[in-house]
Amino acid sequence: MMISGLGKAYLISEGPVVAASLYLVAGKATDSVTRGFLPAAARLGLDVTLLTDRPGAAHGFGGRVVECDVSDFREIVAAVAADDGEPAAVFSNSDFLQAPTALAAAYFGLPGKDWRAATRAKNKGLMRRHLAFLDPVFSADARRVPPDAPYPLVLKPREGVASEDVFLVQDALELSTRVEEIAARRDDPLVAEQYLPGRLHTLETLGDGRELRVLGSFRTTLSPPPFFVEERLEWVEPPPETTQVLQQLEALGVGFGACHTEFVVHEGRAHIIEVNYRLIGDHCDFLLADLLGVPLFEQILKVHLGEPLEEWPAPGRRHAIAEPVIADRPGKLTAAPGPVRLDDGPVRLDYLPQRAVGDTVTITRTNRDYLGTVRVIGPGPDEVDAALARFRAGHEWTIA
Repeated sequence: MMISGLGKAYLISEGPVVAASLYLVAGKATDSVTRGFLPAAARLGLDVTLLTDRPGAAHGFGGRVVECDVSDFREIVAAVAADDGEPAAVFSNSDFLQAPTALAAAYFGLPGKDWRAATRAKNKGLMRRHLAFLDPVFSADARRVPPDAPYPLVLKPREGVASEDVFLVQDALELSTRVEEIAARRDDPLVAEQYLPGRLHTLETLGDGRELRVLGSFRTTLSPPPFFVEERLEWVEPPPETTQVLQQLEALGVGFGACHTEFVVHEGRAHIIEVNYRLIGDHCDFLLADLLGVPLFEQILKVHLGEPLEEWPAPGRRHAIAEPVIADRPGKLTAAPGPVRLDDGPVRLDYLPQRAVGDTVTITRTNRDYLGTVRVIGPGPDEVDAALARFRAGHEWTIA
């Protein structure tokens, strides 16, 4: 059986006490894993095995690395079953790996997400069909859009991320042109959805299977159309329409672990744009943890170990912004600051690079154009904006 205490989880058997085994399923290396979940697992005293199809990206990880096809739940199950002892948790923070990880956790009888909910969240076509009775939004295979479709439409990969290959199209000709352009570089399915005007928000939630807790909300500023690059996220009170979003998440079956949902509010209606059934990324996860003042990464892992959500005090009234530094031209990054943490009066500012000096930069008009993200927390918007402006003016990012 598993017991927990003093922030650690243990497996109890007739032999000696041993640390509980966490199997962390990952693809490419991300800061959320390397700077967030792996250190959190170490603080919890967990014995971590990294399952990945990219073992070369796991340099610096001091634990055991097992190579397997993490997109296939059968391979995950086989890798875990090959070990001695019983797993305590199988967990992933990857968009693409939630369903296979959920199936593997279910095989071993471990706490985890419903694989059907994870599949609906990832597949935008399935999500729209499943939510049609609550929030009817036009959606179709991008190659089978009827002539009377409600243009403008948003063209996007059915299971895409990071605003990659997402375009606003005004008519059938532009749609077909963009479809062929995208098809030249990728072969996964595309969908065309009704454009939803309104204020763009995020909803950050964490559930233990019994309670779904709202952690907070960011208001998102996007680049001008036809692209959808996130240029700024500002911490705000969740809008009144949040209850509609929670109803839609319940209908999808979302309620376990971390979830990052993007939605728009227009004329009193909330429409989900997409559901990312994992923790918010692009360094906003670190900002969220700082705002809440709790060990957020540990809390998420504990839920997957079967522990209930802990009570924690409501965060104080503070203002916060996450603002990426976005490449404006292709070339080689020849100058940029390294990681920064400083206090500017009452404001705490953190900068974490996403590109290193020497990297070759291409312009994709997606979140992959980020050079790094500035995270700022302070007592109010004036202090936060001023500190952010001073930091950006005092540092240089040069692309040659």
